[in-house]
Order: sequence, then C-alpha cells, then structure tokens
Amino acid sequence: MAKAREIPGIAADVPYAAAAARVVSVRAAEVLEHSAGVLDVSEIERVHDMRVATRRLRAALEVFRPCFPKDEVKAALREVKAIADALGERRDRDVTIAALEDFGAALAAPDRPGVESLVAKLRTEQAEANEALAGYVDPARLESLRERLDALVAAAESAAEDETQDASRNGGDPLAGAQ
Repeated sequence: MAKAREIPGIAADVPYAAAAARVVSVRAAEVLEHSAGVLDVSEIERVHDMRVATRRLRAALEVFRPCFPKDEVKAALREVKAIADALGERRDRDVTIAALEDFGAALAAPDRPGVESLVAKLRTEQAEANEALAGYVDPARLESLRERLDALVAAAESAAEDETQDASRNGGDPLAGAQ
C-alpha cells in the first residue's frame, strides 16, 4: 500500500484554514498520482493505492469542510466518492480473482475447471468494472477535479489569510471580536 505523504508546515500554531489548504492539496496530488496505470488489470495494487488515496482525500475534505465554500466542497466530495465507488467495484473483482486463483492452484487438476470458470466470469465483470472506472479516471475528468480542488485550496488559503489578519488586528487573539 502506498504510504501517505507527510503534510509540510502543519503545526499547532497554523490556522485551521491554512492546515486545510495544505492537507487537501497534498491529498489531492496523491489521488492524481495514483491514477497513473490504474486501468492495468495486471497491476491490481494500483487500484488499491488510488482507492486509499481517495479515502484520505475524502476524510480531509470532511474534516476541513468548514473551511470551504459549502456548495463547492459538496460537489468535490460527491466526485471523490464516485471515483472511490468505481475503484471499489473494480477492486472487489481484483481481490476475488486473486483469491480464487490461489485457491484453484492448490486444487487437484480435476477440481480446477469449476474455479477457472468462476474466474472467467469474474474477469468479465472486472473488464466491465474497469470500463466504468475508465470514465472516472479520464484525464479530462481528473483535470476538472484537480481544478475544483485547487479552487477549494485557494478559498481555504484566503480564509487563513483573513484569520491571520483578524488576529493581528486583535493583538494576536484570533477569538477577540468573534462575538
């Protein structure tokens, strides 16, 4: 499994919105990086890695939801979830095929045809799931998602700047005047 990248510049004194921008920026980049080669059914761990990356991004968007414009974050979450669902459909077939192939290899030769026919059926389902997934990892669609996420990051950065300016005007107390 792909290890999550470290988020640079995260510390206790970093404004919440600035942390949101940094985390979402890194998690979005991970999703896009893992999209390379994800349709290759001979490399099933790529699907797993991208699926994990979408879960991390989705969690970040949910945790930092207050930092983003409501409608825009809702649309981004919907898109990330759709990608994750398509990855899950493909991943389910990948894992089942791998398990059945291992199981079938341990069987006596006369018992293998039944497992092989089930694997063949699953390969058809895998191809269908892969075809559906292709629409979600289409470069143009991923670029659109990247642009949407970049806009969320920019909104959070702007909110962080406002928060920092407000704190400066209030003698460093970010809660002063918040009533």
